[in-house]
Formats: sequence, C-alpha cells, structure tokens
Amino acid sequence: MLNRVRSAVAHLVSSGGASSPRPKSPDLPNATSVPPATPEEPKSPSARRGIGSGAPAKTVEARASFSRPTFLQLSPGGLRRADDHAGRLVQSPPDTGRRLPWSTGYAEVINAGKSRHNEDQACCEVVYVEGRRSIAGAPKEPSRGQGLCFYYWGLFDGHAGGGAAEMASRLLHRHIREQLRDLVEILQDPSPPPLCLPSTPGTPGSCDPSLLVGPQSCWSSQKDVTHESLIIGAIENAFQLMDEQMARERRGHQVEGGCCALVVVYLLGKVYVANAGDSRAIIVRNGEIIPMSREFTPETERQRLQLLVRVYDLTQYEHCPDDVLVLGTDGLWDVTNDYEVAATVDRVLSTYEPNDSSRYTALAQALVLGSRGIPRDRGWRLPNNKLGSGDDISVFVIPLGGPGSYS
Repeated sequence: MLNRVRSAVAHLVSSGGASSPRPKSPDLPNATSVPPATPEEPKSPSARRGIGSGAPAKTVEARASFSRPTFLQLSPGGLRRADDHAGRLVQSPPDTGRRLPWSTGYAEVINAGKSRHNEDQACCEVVYVEGRRSIAGAPKEPSRGQGLCFYYWGLFDGHAGGGAAEMASRLLHRHIREQLRDLVEILQDPSPPPLCLPSTPGTPGSCDPSLLVGPQSCWSSQKDVTHESLIIGAIENAFQLMDEQMARERRGHQVEGGCCALVVVYLLGKVYVANAGDSRAIIVRNGEIIPMSREFTPETERQRLQLLVRVYDLTQYEHCPDDVLVLGTDGLWDVTNDYEVAATVDRVLSTYEPNDSSRYTALAQALVLGSRGIPRDRGWRLPNNKLGSGDDISVFVIPLGGPGSYS
C-alpha cells in the first residue's frame, strides 16, 4: 500500500496535475554546458551503483580542472595540497566565523592513489522554495510572498570518474526544489484536504489527472496522503530526474562515471534521509545508534531502484548538543563500524564546551583521521596495525540539538 501511495504521489509531483510530458525546468541549468572533470581511473567492477549508473561508463577527454566543494574555500595552493595522495591532508572549511548551516561539521581526505583525484563531492545549502499558484485550466504562475525553506546536505561518491558526482552536487538540490514548488501551499496548510490517488491510468477507479489535488470526488475511495508522503515523493522524483539527466549527459559524453548519493533534507520539523549507493548515515542520540540509511550495492540492484527515504521527527525528542547525525561515504565505513563512530562522538564532543560550534568540525576531522590511519612502511595503518581506508573519505556531522542548531 505504501509503495502504491508513494508511486501516486511521485506521479502527482512530477506531472503537476497534467498528463503531458514534463517541461524542462527553467531554473535548472542546461546540463550540456557542464564541463566534465578530469578523466579518472575506473574503479573495480564491484564499484558501487547509484544515480547515473544506468548507462555504460565512458571516459572522456579532460576539459576541466580538479575541484572541491566551494564551502571549503580552497586557494590554488590549497587545491594542490588537497590533491596530494602522499600527504593526504584532511580538509575542512576555514574557521572564519562563517560556518555551515546548523554549525555542521565537515571533513574530507583524498584517496591513497586509488584514482587520480578525489571523486567524492559534497554540498550544504539552505534552499528557498517559491510556490506556484495554479487556476483550473490556466498555466501555473509563481506565488508571491509565500514559500518554504529547507536545509540540505549531500554526499556524492563518484566512480569511474568524478564528473557525475560533481554534477549531482550542483543540481540535485535544485531538482528537489522544483519538485516541492507544486506543494508549497499544501505543505503550508496544517490540515490539507485528502488527495485522490489514481490506481492504473485509464482503468475504472482511477482519477482524471486534472483532479488529483483537492477534495475531488472520484470513483474510488479517497486515501489520506500526509505531508510526509508528499515530501518523500518529491525527493524520490528528484532522484529519478537527476538520474535521467545524468544518463543523457553520459550518452552525449559530457559527463563521465556515475555516483552514489546520500542526501539529508530538513523541512517542517522532520529530517529526510535518502540514499542510493553504499554511503551511510546514522544518528547517535544519548549513546543510542539509529541507522538512517540502507546500503545498495551491485548485488542489491533491484532494491536500488526503490529509493529508501527514512524520516526522523526532530520535534518528538529533546536533543542535547551531543546528539548528531553522521553522514559518511564508504571510505569511512569500510574500516569503521557504527559502534566505533559512536565512541568517537562521545570521546571528541566531551572535550568541548556544548556551545562551542567548532566541536562538530573537530568530530568530522577525528572520524576521517580514524579511518584514514597514519602512513607506515606498508601503507596507511590504523592503531591496531590493520589497513586504513585507501579510498576518498568525506564526512558530515549535523548537530540535532544545542544552541543555534536550527537558526
């Protein structure tokens, strides 16, 4: 039943109440203008699958230089140091007083020679969604003075090149914004009317697409669709559109590779975690570990097609400053388990004052260092002398409570 509801909601969000094909959003840049990143050495055949992985990988000629997330504010010299496989220096946003939203912590490090450049990408944004107002039979127009904001974090682990990850880091949150624009007025209504959901188009019991939104009478009984279901449908549909856009660019040889995508959206008091690939997210709350994602690998390709979005209601708990949501690419999780991450959370945060906003960046750095290890004669080693991660490692630490977390 839930899958049917989600499918109907995704249809609702994507069609906007029309049965004709979706027009391209004017707010999304033409992807063909995106220059591909420097060609990369492909990863092994067991490389993770995610968005943009449906078409065969193809390496293209380099026309762009190595790039890192803009919020790192790296100088040309800093970019060179970040691209050094031998030193593997941990990179974090500069401590200039201008912090990421919610005082989010972030740290990353390049691989130990697995690929030419760091194929991970990251994005952290506050996104304003302007609603569209529609009248029956008339085209939709932007609504004035109304809108919503959502907070957005994304980790993108590229494979067979960094182009897809770089592209997704710039565009996926825009796709989510576009999918939410049709829902602004509904989401602002604390008690919206039930939606009439179609069964199979063209069969008895299905509704005319023009009657999808609103308290319309249908042949079939109406089913309640919550705000949460609508937001999930919007996120799922955005992932699909991003995947389709990436596939077009791969066919045109404008973007190489594919990428895993781990995304967090905070909207109206709830945290939505969506994952395609083997990056992972967990909540550490008062010592308790709450998994917030499921890994998808080539062996679970069928499940990959059913994007999992998990929801966490922040309003249901009184969080302390030590409660965090940890996002990491597989470079973190390959050598570190949930319990070790939780232990690091407790150890690092206990050394900082609760109102010290730099504590979350320090935690992200500790998690990266704990998986990277230190250089020894036989490679990068952990304290127990086991091999550290030779992969790119990227980590977000999002505080769920404490002063100023939600400002």
